[in-house]
Amino acid sequence: MTQERYTARLIRQMYPLLRDDHLRYLAKWGLIQPARAGGEITYGFADLVVIRQAAAELERGARFRGVVRTLVAEREGQLALDFRPARQETSQARIVTLLPRPRRTVPVDLHLVITPEDQALAERYFLEGTSLDEGGPETQEEAMATYRKALALDPELVPAIVNLGNIRYARNEIPEAQALYERAVRLDPSSFEALFNLGNVHHDGGHYTEAAQYYEQALTIDPNYADAYFYLAVTLEKMGRSSEARPHWKTYQDLAPDGEWVELAKEFSE
Repeated sequence: MTQERYTARLIRQMYPLLRDDHLRYLAKWGLIQPARAGGEITYGFADLVVIRQAAAELERGARFRGVVRTLVAEREGQLALDFRPARQETSQARIVTLLPRPRRTVPVDLHLVITPEDQALAERYFLEGTSLDEGGPETQEEAMATYRKALALDPELVPAIVNLGNIRYARNEIPEAQALYERAVRLDPSSFEALFNLGNVHHDGGHYTEAAQYYEQALTIDPNYADAYFYLAVTLEKMGRSSEARPHWKTYQDLAPDGEWVELAKEFSE
């Protein structure tokens, strides 16, 4: 028997207090499982139960933050905040251009000799890899092979290491992704993308202290990256450090006034 599905439009008609961003956020928390059918987002009966409960709480005047806490507590049987964004939705930072940097006088590997010709060819392979990377999962194998060609010529080409780690991450090959990000940080401790992505890896693994540290390190390098504030705030909330999370929610609003989560960030920052 085919399960009945409810369209997003019907949900909004039934529960007008629930905005689209509320529904997306409930999905991020894993509380509902939307699916796409015929170009339209739909929800199952189990989702409708959660949605109805959330709407009822909002009608009683509850803050969305409190609503989420209640729903999570009922699901997990405890009161701790539990935010587990779906891995495929987590925002991994990718590098698409190569910034000119002075070449290290002494490479990390003292036995490594990279000629200018090898370096130029490695950078060309990297740029080819980014083009393939943008094509989606169907071109990932070719992108990975191209990044490996770049690294065979220049094993210290950090952007290629980071992007290769992102593909591993997207494939749920988390230990391999983590090892690549850590290698990138060893080679370049100022690699924002590697630090931010390590934060995501540790957050997914439930290592919130480490995740917060990596997000904070990343923000010392690029203090204008809105998503880093968002994930840092979420991580601090999970650790029960709401007062510390509040300024990061506010900074996210300032940097991304039209961002996907801005309305929710406003509610969490109050």
